[in-house]
Amino acid sequence: MDCRMAPPDHRAEPNFDITADPRGVAPPPRKPPPKPRRRRRGFGIFRILFVLLAMVALGGAVGAYGLYRSIDAELPDYSWLADYQPPQMSRIYAADSRLLAELAAERRVFVPIEAIPRRLQAAFVSAEDQRFWEHPGVDPIGILRAVVTNLEQYGSGRRMGGASTITQQVAKNMLVGADRTLMRKVREAILALRIEAALPKERILEIYLNEIFLGAQAYGVAAAAQAYFNKGLDELTLGESAFLAVLPKAPNNYNPQRFPEAARARRDWVLDRMAEDGAITAAEAEAAKAEPIIPRPQRRPEVVAVGQHFTEEVRRDLIARFGQHRTIEGGLVVRTTLDPALQAATEAALRSGLSAYDRRRGGWRGPVARISAGATEWMPQLEAVQRPGGALPEWRLAAVLELRGNEARLGWVERPDPRAAPQPRTGVLAFEDLGWARRALGEGRFGPAPRRMADVVAAGDVVLVEVLPAGAGQPRATGRPDRLALRQIPQVEGAIVALDPATGRVLAMTGGWSFEKSQFNRATQAQRQPGSSFKPFVYLPALEAGVPPNQRFLDGPIEVNTPQGVWRPSNYNAGSYNGYVTIRQALERSLNLVTVRVAQEVGMDKVSETAARFGVIDHMPRYLAMALGSGETTVLRMAAGYASFVNGGRQVTPTLIDSVQGARGEVVWRSDARACRGCDADTPDGGPPELTDERRQITDPIAAYQMVNLLTGVVSRGTGTRAGQGLGRPIAGKTGTTNDYVDNWFVGFTPDIVIAVWMGFDEPRTLGNGETGGTNAAPIFREVLEAALRGSPPVPFRAPPGVALVRVPADGGSYLEAFRPGTENAARPPGDGESHGSAGGVDRGMGGLY
Repeated sequence: MDCRMAPPDHRAEPNFDITADPRGVAPPPRKPPPKPRRRRRGFGIFRILFVLLAMVALGGAVGAYGLYRSIDAELPDYSWLADYQPPQMSRIYAADSRLLAELAAERRVFVPIEAIPRRLQAAFVSAEDQRFWEHPGVDPIGILRAVVTNLEQYGSGRRMGGASTITQQVAKNMLVGADRTLMRKVREAILALRIEAALPKERILEIYLNEIFLGAQAYGVAAAAQAYFNKGLDELTLGESAFLAVLPKAPNNYNPQRFPEAARARRDWVLDRMAEDGAITAAEAEAAKAEPIIPRPQRRPEVVAVGQHFTEEVRRDLIARFGQHRTIEGGLVVRTTLDPALQAATEAALRSGLSAYDRRRGGWRGPVARISAGATEWMPQLEAVQRPGGALPEWRLAAVLELRGNEARLGWVERPDPRAAPQPRTGVLAFEDLGWARRALGEGRFGPAPRRMADVVAAGDVVLVEVLPAGAGQPRATGRPDRLALRQIPQVEGAIVALDPATGRVLAMTGGWSFEKSQFNRATQAQRQPGSSFKPFVYLPALEAGVPPNQRFLDGPIEVNTPQGVWRPSNYNAGSYNGYVTIRQALERSLNLVTVRVAQEVGMDKVSETAARFGVIDHMPRYLAMALGSGETTVLRMAAGYASFVNGGRQVTPTLIDSVQGARGEVVWRSDARACRGCDADTPDGGPPELTDERRQITDPIAAYQMVNLLTGVVSRGTGTRAGQGLGRPIAGKTGTTNDYVDNWFVGFTPDIVIAVWMGFDEPRTLGNGETGGTNAAPIFREVLEAALRGSPPVPFRAPPGVALVRVPADGGSYLEAFRPGTENAARPPGDGESHGSAGGVDRGMGGLY
């Protein structure tokens, strides 16, 4: 046996691997390893960049959305713009429709888009937003144009231009404010898109044209047309319309009075843009460029120059009724009761009366200021002197240049045109006109009468003067200096109210010497003692109780025990007594002692109730001294109280306003509260409409007429004769003077008008011995009444049905006395029923004198 091993036969036996499956199954054959690939670097970097950019974009989108959500949460509500009405001026008109005043925080007149001329709209669109009618609120083309322009002008020092659309400007002005930040621009753009989606283009343009500030304190195109050209929108020329469209960017830089060339150049640029947009033709643009820009800034030439106290009272009334915001910004149209002609006459009459008193009792209080005496350059020094408040427009501040015997030469400055150089003028003050100018030493004391010019003025004094007109029918001689009168502002004050007794409409109201001097309205705000002008409200309860006007009461000494001691009232002429006199005689002579006895007879409870019923004094204390007018009331209340006498006993509520209309013409308040039966009927079958007077009857018509009849005697024979001198018509009224001559009154009336006059010092002090209501207030009343009734025929007072008129003889004639039926012979004999009871107290011991 051969023990050698045969060589292996690889073909016969398989080559098993040690990792073979134990079950004898052969594993699959191995694949050859892949060949290594060459990596492309550029593609990998691009993929990384793409991923990074995608992540940045995604993060930016998430951040932008978060920012948008944050901004959106803080965006203001814009839906109210659909009903928005911009703040508008409220206007106050007189009874004759002339403008009295404008109330406004911003001078704006709202005009609906339909009333704004198309060319004016086109001018603003061309100047501010050429694609306004196409873009959705934000203009991408305009933004791109602005970016290119800003890049071209970078480094030039010019302000970077924006690309805000008109809608964005509305959003900025109305919602987001004007701070120059990127966040504000984003908010503005978002709101602009939303506003465009919610409002029509016409409404957006309407808001813009009424809201935009255009300089000269004018907001909106209507106010600007008045401010620059004194025109309405429909009166503007094409050139003027284009000029207004210049102003939104920089109103001060294009003011035609300060920068006429810049205004003209910018106006021409707007005209070119309008032609480019097809709003006008090229020929129209060239014709408009030839127009000069002529500003006429007299915005309110029609404003009434009188009635400032009245207007201020109306403003306070409006605020009380409608609130501050609606009064100032609500565009109210207020029709008042003021008669401008009567108001002017009332102010003149009061100033005349106050000046007359001041010359008689005020003395000369010295110059306004002093400048260097004898200076050749006196004009600059004089112009530096501040004009005192209350100096009348016709008065001049003048410097005393030299004294020559009984004359003084004075110089002042005239400036007819504010832009022209000042012109010096001189005049002569004559000593013969200065007899009144005693030096005032204070506390009612005066120096001796002046004996020479140097006792009144000295060289260098600055005084107020008035240029006197030449003699009637005699022109001033050529070359002769103007004659001057020395003037000063009185310290004494006064107030007047004139109203219609049938309606209570206040026709005129003067609250003092001058609104410029003091805005305090003494007709409505000053509480003063009425003195003897209160006495009709003491006698009226007696008439209401059936006491006839010829009933006699004792005019003799009386003592009343009060907690403060024994009160002994007296008449104006202390120590004089008239025995038994009638109610008429007591009222005509203003006898205090009889008034006290009548008050005792009827009771102070009844007197106090009557004063409250007539609206003169509310809650008047029941002291007997109150019967002599020692309570406090206002001039307006006294006028309304007396109006009820002539109005047949009906309550009269004074009113300064006839009606108030809202911004769109709707009536929001009317003073006439009378019911109109049949006014709303569709057909006139039921007859003409009837107005029903629903005012309260506060006294019976017979008692009211009896008081009217008694008060006519005060004017015709009593203490108020100066009130009716030369007028030749029935006039009734009553004087009033308080203790120590502190307050002077006259309240009187005709069938057509009631006028109440008061005069005194703001800080109560005596007017001087003998200064009474009949001396000072009655002549002022007469001047006002003459102006009010000039050219009208005399009208008698109408007696009510049932009154008995009996002719009674009087000294040198007779008069008609009014009685209740059956009381013609009912007067008690002298001494019957005389009362001497005590009163419950006394108010400061003050009472009426005369």
